[in-house]
Amino acid sequence: MSGWFSALATALDPLCGPVGIFSLLGQGTVVACGDAGWGDEIAFGVKVTVTLAVATLPIGLALGFLIALAAQSQDRLLRVAVGIYTTIFRGLPELLTLFIVYYGLQILIQSVFAWAGFEQRVEINAFVAGMIALAVVFSSYSSEVLLSAFRAIPKGQYEAGDALGLGRGQTMMLVVLPQLIRIALPGLGNLWMILLKDTAYVSIVGLSDIVRQTGVAARVSKEAFFFYFLACLLYLVLAIISSFGLGFIERWARRGEVRR
Repeated sequence: MSGWFSALATALDPLCGPVGIFSLLGQGTVVACGDAGWGDEIAFGVKVTVTLAVATLPIGLALGFLIALAAQSQDRLLRVAVGIYTTIFRGLPELLTLFIVYYGLQILIQSVFAWAGFEQRVEINAFVAGMIALAVVFSSYSSEVLLSAFRAIPKGQYEAGDALGLGRGQTMMLVVLPQLIRIALPGLGNLWMILLKDTAYVSIVGLSDIVRQTGVAARVSKEAFFFYFLACLLYLVLAIISSFGLGFIERWARRGEVRR
């Protein structure tokens, strides 16, 4: 099964697949696929960037949703706690957050191992550290977007759910959540674009994303402008594809609205 999946992924590779851009247009150039150029390495960097962003998104959204719920809690301590959380991670630069997570987790795990009597040295995977750091930052911003969306939904919607005999969970899933998605979608779409670009920070801790792969190619080939310009084009293409996807999701979310 894995062999078939790998073969299918290779065949559908838009850069180095049989009908990929680098395969068709890059032959004999520095972006040729295979040993002749840097096409394979850059294609791998694109996959890592997209995978990191897609893996981070649901974690950041889930955390942001829980934080937005906590911010509306009647428990004052809980509201203060989430307020401190969002203030810290919206105030810190993303790069510093990444360093804190990457090195801090290593220190924490190493301390736990030492306390348990193990002397093995622990190194955190750059992908995991990047995913955690970006999810934390994304959640701190998305929580504010979701909180504003919650406040835009009239309280009568909750009362209507109670009048229909729906429980709190049913009211949230069937009445509130569809409206929440529709209201918050533009803001969340902007945050997705920011998340996609913020994945570049993880190259600093060794993840082989677009920026790292093009940077290595630039240093080795001495074609810095070309490869960094190529990185810009790749990010722009990902942003354009994301825009079409977000537009489709927004039309789907608004399909039940009454036209005026």
